[in-house]
Amino acid sequence: MGTSLKGKVALITGGNSGIGRATAELFLEEGARVGVLGRTFDEVEDATEEMTQNGGEAIPLAADISVPEEIEKAIRELVDKWGRLDIVFANAGINGLWAPIDELSAEDWQQTISINLNGTFYTIKYSVPYLKKQGGSIIVTSSVNGTRMFSNSGASAYATSKAGQVALAKMLALELARYKIRVNAVCPGKIDTSIDENTERQNLEHTGWPTEYPKGKVPLLHGEAGSSEQVAQLVLFLASDASDHITGTPIWIDGAQSLLQG
Repeated sequence: MGTSLKGKVALITGGNSGIGRATAELFLEEGARVGVLGRTFDEVEDATEEMTQNGGEAIPLAADISVPEEIEKAIRELVDKWGRLDIVFANAGINGLWAPIDELSAEDWQQTISINLNGTFYTIKYSVPYLKKQGGSIIVTSSVNGTRMFSNSGASAYATSKAGQVALAKMLALELARYKIRVNAVCPGKIDTSIDENTERQNLEHTGWPTEYPKGKVPLLHGEAGSSEQVAQLVLFLASDASDHITGTPIWIDGAQSLLQG
């Protein structure tokens, strides 16, 4: 049983960069039609045009996933275009502010939870009615943080949102199994994307517990970060019929990083 997605329609949030874009490109190669969703239409339109230069069908979609009306409208637009929805990759998210708990404002906390956890909920909620018609696959981008690794001091909001995503995936795997909808989570470690550059860190010098790790911190890759393309290959497997008996499962893709730093 292969990983072809021919005839399938996929939604990828955060699809214009990083893991989302690598996955969109791979899905197109495997024959899927892809709705590429990002926050601004211009960015997503440019990325979609670049992805389809060598063939494949993709449309740009814009929404703030933390605003239910926006994500619901974008999903409806996708289904109106192609008449179905088979695969949902709930990938969009932020690192947010990493700071000591007494310096983390309620607004900072809420922003991270709203985008990462609420946004994942809204994405799945408004996709499920279409997935129920024929079954399908939902994949959530969680993280090693909050699931198997807790050594990144100050990342309380981020780790909590990522732990919540895994809990949501497990709950929905049982709820949706009768409809032949599978729900799994990928938990990347250190991956070469731009998200870390957008992390705001504040006064973390005296938080956490002093630890010493071997040079590099990623055992399998001798310290090098993994790639978006490696994560995309895992997402493709979980989206395809090759994984048709896998659901409710978090899969860590981190070169054993979280085993060393947990």
